[in-house]
Amino acid sequence: MTEKLMTIREMCDAFEVTPRTLRFYEAKELLFPIREGQKRLFTHRDRARLKLILRGKRFGFSLEDIRQLLELYKSGGEQVTQLEKTYEVAQQRMDELVRQRQELDAAIADLAEQMKWGERMIASMKQTRAAAE
Repeated sequence: MTEKLMTIREMCDAFEVTPRTLRFYEAKELLFPIREGQKRLFTHRDRARLKLILRGKRFGFSLEDIRQLLELYKSGGEQVTQLEKTYEVAQQRMDELVRQRQELDAAIADLAEQMKWGERMIASMKQTRAAAE
């Protein structure tokens, strides 16, 4: 059985990415399509790697983190080592996201207080203006 190869257009349609994105990931050595002249053909392995790249980007992993994790799988190393490294990177990202959420929560609370103050000031100024008229 022959493996189904996908063109760059088919990859773009399937994964909702641009050709530029695929070429960028290829230049960063994250994807390795088969080259036939100017044509790029993507294998099942490329599709699996792209899924992992897009998932990693969605979680906010750096391209370098993603590249290193993909290299662990490429090297055929021990699965426990691969999973441990993936877990370590994910835990670091989770810690960072939680910290960012705490900072956002604090900023939202501060802004809400400032807006309440602004509402009181506007109401007070309107009362003063109405009393003067």
